[in-house]
Amino acid sequence: MSDWTPLSKAFKGDIVTPSDSDYATSIARWATNANRNAKIVAFVKDSEDVSLALKFVKANKLPLAIKGGGHSTAGGSSAEGGLVIDLSRHVNKVKVDAENRLAYVGGGALWADFDKATIEHGLAGVAGTVNHTGVGGLTLGGGVGWLRFTFAASLASLARANMFDGSSAHGLVIDNLVRVTIVTADGSIRTASSTENPDLFWAIRGGGCNFGVVTEFIFKLYPQRKTVYAGYIVFPPPMLEQVVSVTKKWWSKGPDKKEGIAHFLTRVMLFYNGPEVDGRAAYKAFFDIGPVADMTKEIPFEALNAVHNPQLPHGLPTYLKGVRATKPSIEVAEKAFQALIQHTEKRPDMNMSCMFEYFPLAKICSVANDATAYARVPYGNVLNIIRWTEDTEENFKYARNAAGEISNIVLEGNTELASANNTAYGNYDHEISVDDTDGELAIDKAKVLFGDNYPRLQALKKKYDPEVLFSKWFAITPA
Repeated sequence: MSDWTPLSKAFKGDIVTPSDSDYATSIARWATNANRNAKIVAFVKDSEDVSLALKFVKANKLPLAIKGGGHSTAGGSSAEGGLVIDLSRHVNKVKVDAENRLAYVGGGALWADFDKATIEHGLAGVAGTVNHTGVGGLTLGGGVGWLRFTFAASLASLARANMFDGSSAHGLVIDNLVRVTIVTADGSIRTASSTENPDLFWAIRGGGCNFGVVTEFIFKLYPQRKTVYAGYIVFPPPMLEQVVSVTKKWWSKGPDKKEGIAHFLTRVMLFYNGPEVDGRAAYKAFFDIGPVADMTKEIPFEALNAVHNPQLPHGLPTYLKGVRATKPSIEVAEKAFQALIQHTEKRPDMNMSCMFEYFPLAKICSVANDATAYARVPYGNVLNIIRWTEDTEENFKYARNAAGEISNIVLEGNTELASANNTAYGNYDHEISVDDTDGELAIDKAKVLFGDNYPRLQALKKKYDPEVLFSKWFAITPA
């Protein structure tokens, strides 16, 4: 067993080992099938602590994981028999510079912390869609959320008012990232931005945790109204064709940039960045066909990313599988719905859902594909979410197969994707790259995810992490 004494003497944070009373909670994750028995959990207090932990990992040849929000269902924030650098306890503050419209965010903060802190100043930033997700993991993987398109709608007016340079705001979280403080594999504490270590800044914007541990993010903020219109409307199963037909018409006309829909087939979440009266007018066609339940209303902005929370509590085994879809399709929706019904009838102990995201993508794809490591794909995300209670290998395999079947239905129904290389968003489909015994499979997945940007990422991996210390998310093979 490794001797922790050299680390603990200089370490300012908290060190937890299996003999400590809080060990079980320290290794617990959002998805219980992602829990792993670490030898040590290092709750770092600052970048210097991270540097010490990384040097200790290298000296003792330990597996390494980085934990922020702990949402990786594949165990990406856990390390069996290794060391976990946990940012969540101490490196979780959010400081807002309202005058310059910037947020300084600790690497272990959650999006709930970010949303609450920024809206107090009448500001907001591009974030995720579930507020107990960690800022770090979502950002480094690209970062999609409700406001990725809304700000684009007001760029021209804000620029005319000299509020900010309209050309500087884009749709993803990484497109609104100004600077980071990052600790690289050799223990060096670096600043990365467009002017400092720009190659590293390019790599972390979409390259995940392949290049270091980010202890602070600095994000651009924008004016945001204090309330928005959002919530679910529900339709009976026989109305699925009508629901998709209305969605298709709404999508084909080109949604306003204040609008966005998360489509769970017969359960539809509506979002409108404005007052309720305008939101109901924007989605009038959906209400005209007669939902059996209407839970939409005007809510505080900071409650927006909590709407999904009741369906996504902590503490259940979970499997996620992402895929892309080009447009709303009645045929795809009906086949996916039937598959969900069949699997639910066979396994009533499993909670299964399939979410189609319909968010305007023009602003995201207006950024050049080689501007960041993130590969820009002009298609929306589809996410299969399967949760259950008993954490067994049999249940995991069933969930994996069911999610794969539904994902294939979506792919086969979108012929435009037949020749596409990248068919998933990394933050929605990362299971294959972690705890996989077939290394080639994981490498191939990274090549697919990063596409044309992969060779450059390989060169930067060789520069910043040649020994592949960071390998928990689409591990990049050094050039």
